[in-house]
Amino acid sequence: MTATDTRPIPTPERIKTPPSIIAAILGVSVVASLFLFWLVYYHAPADTQHTKLLFLPSLNALFNGLSAVALVVGLVFVKGRKIKQHRAAMFTAFLFSTLFLVSYILNHALHGEYRLPIAHVGLLWNTYFWMLLSHILLSVFALPLILITFFFSLSERFEQHRKIARWTFPIWLYVSVTGVLVAVIQAVVHG
Repeated sequence: MTATDTRPIPTPERIKTPPSIIAAILGVSVVASLFLFWLVYYHAPADTQHTKLLFLPSLNALFNGLSAVALVVGLVFVKGRKIKQHRAAMFTAFLFSTLFLVSYILNHALHGEYRLPIAHVGLLWNTYFWMLLSHILLSVFALPLILITFFFSLSERFEQHRKIARWTFPIWLYVSVTGVLVAVIQAVVHG
């Protein structure tokens, strides 16, 4: 632009998001989901006797619960137009979700997939099964949504951020809360 050029400087809201950014986020999400699927359903556990780091399922539930709390706090802050605090709460939720993921990977690498030792009939089983199924399916969508929502915020594309956050927030919150509930059911049944 020259000194005589009167065209407005594009704001982040008017800059088109390169498709390569979204493709990269989707690619990372697909690879992460495939890795987790392999880890949970095909990887042989390292600790078949279940003697090491037995606190990991509880730690997973704690991280999911703290993520849910941070999400709700973030919502309260954004509704009150406290953007700095909202951003801090969302980064906190992201941190707890990341710590959950690390702990989850470690738990499944060591112990493998947990099987609920009850008959596959009745209210408890049906509640557990449908909650777990919806938790797993929505967690696959949550990761790219979270990453794209963060990208829009960090690149100051707040209009796009708000639009996608309307979908990201309830899915992320649901995944966090059901993660806790699934862990509680497993702990109660396992005894």
